[in-house]
Amino acid sequence: MSTKAYYPIHEIGKDKPGFSATRSIIETSFYGNNVVKVNTLREAYELALNSPGTIVTDMPVYRGEEFGLDRDAKVLLFNDGAISGRYAAARRIAGEPGVNCGALDKVIMDAVYETRWKTMYHAEVYVGLDSEFMTKAHLLIPEGEENILYNWMLNFQYMSDEYVRMYQGSKPVGDGKEPDIYLFSDPQWNGSDRPGVDLSCLSDPKCLCYFNTEQNCAAILGMRYFGEHKKGTLTMAWALANRNGYASCHGGQKKYTLKDGTHYVASVFGLSGSGKSTLTHAKHGGKYDVTVLHDDAFVINTDTCASVALEPTYFDKTQDYPTGCEDNKYLLTVQNCACTLDENGKIQLVTEDIRNGNGRAIKSKLWSPNRVDKIGEPVNAIFWIMKDPTLPPVVKLKGASLASVMGATLATKRSSAERLAAGVDPNALVVVPYANSFRTYPLANDYEKFKKLVEEKNVDCYIVNTGEFMGKKVQPKDTLGILEAIVDKTGEFKQWGPFSDIEILEWEGFIPDLEDEYYKEQLKARMKERVSFVEKTATLKEGYDKLPEDALAAIQKVVDELK
Repeated sequence: MSTKAYYPIHEIGKDKPGFSATRSIIETSFYGNNVVKVNTLREAYELALNSPGTIVTDMPVYRGEEFGLDRDAKVLLFNDGAISGRYAAARRIAGEPGVNCGALDKVIMDAVYETRWKTMYHAEVYVGLDSEFMTKAHLLIPEGEENILYNWMLNFQYMSDEYVRMYQGSKPVGDGKEPDIYLFSDPQWNGSDRPGVDLSCLSDPKCLCYFNTEQNCAAILGMRYFGEHKKGTLTMAWALANRNGYASCHGGQKKYTLKDGTHYVASVFGLSGSGKSTLTHAKHGGKYDVTVLHDDAFVINTDTCASVALEPTYFDKTQDYPTGCEDNKYLLTVQNCACTLDENGKIQLVTEDIRNGNGRAIKSKLWSPNRVDKIGEPVNAIFWIMKDPTLPPVVKLKGASLASVMGATLATKRSSAERLAAGVDPNALVVVPYANSFRTYPLANDYEKFKKLVEEKNVDCYIVNTGEFMGKKVQPKDTLGILEAIVDKTGEFKQWGPFSDIEILEWEGFIPDLEDEYYKEQLKARMKERVSFVEKTATLKEGYDKLPEDALAAIQKVVDELK
């Protein structure tokens, strides 16, 4: 699968695929005489190495020559300033009600004009690591932002000989109608008043993430945090995948190979900090031969149920990896962390979020020695990871509508990876459908795709609670033990109380008491919140994210059964 970069003359023009106002504004900026093409990771490394403010640590990049760097490359550290998380409030998505594309286009036009005084860097990568699903993405970013450029090329797949051959041999996606992804970024943009530009179309006049995913293009203005560029690129790839028969997944996937040679493929979905990376990379004490697809971004073919990873590396928190930790051997770059001198006068990282919250690093593919780019075996199970204190550590959902709507009402707590707007309670329980806050198409699309996996492809569906159950913390050993019981088929699931479509595996220390009126009322209240969420999709954003009637009926049935 490949996207389109070049057009015969007769395919260029108004109302033809790949041509729209927003895309024309963004793509045209890549052809200016102030644009310098960055072709290799080595070039990007040298630019970042010499960029003002870069800290060159004395930590070597482990086996860097295997993925396009010189043998003597060092881990680079760069700090963004006060902001160290994503800012969802800045997102504007073409096609959503109330989004004024005409006004936003003018903001972008003027932002592009302002960059004429700057040297701009143009880089290309692949998003998707198998010929079944590969898209080409372009980034344009000004001089001074070389660390974002380098991180972006590391996070996605740089154009090595192997992947160039793979891409050239892949089938064009969407009958050749899907164009390359283009991302224009100017972190130095400040939102000052300009003639003919109305900034009232922005939620914050100082920054903007504007997506026109139907045309595979986006602009990021006034935002330095690398995570905006990573997720911004994934946002467009996920939207493209959704249009072409794939379920877009913000989660992790692994394949267990059991002693009898059978396979079990599990997909886990959760926000940053939910435990999805821990569950994805867990080796279970060597009990299984475990193969990892990825812990953050992949797609599932809803016809074959095969899965493809979108990124080779890992954008991981550093808070759980102290200085000197063996895992830090696999670091490529680090963002928003401190450093100091060791006893030998060498520059070493100071992690554990001492400087600020949400310190991050890009880790190489080598961190997980059992990595693959594609799992061809069909996915067996979906696990929605929630932090809902009324849910036991695991339940199994039987009906396809209930399985999908519980994913659509996935409840969790906010992550430190987010920058919140003023007045937002960081401790409130929130619903993030399918743990993917980067969806740019109607929610019903995801609902139908996950429903199809359960209903037509016989994929099992579970909820695992990795938070607290009525005040008692669910430990990682509990969750891992539950996964092993499911994989080994030793766990006995039985109907949970009055619920006809929910089964429970009673886990010691976490058995819910449905005779306890307080607990029962709390559980009912959380389920009613889900009903309310589904009902509101019919009216919020003029019904843009309205879920089908069977979704509401499935969750209402749970409430009705809880007398």
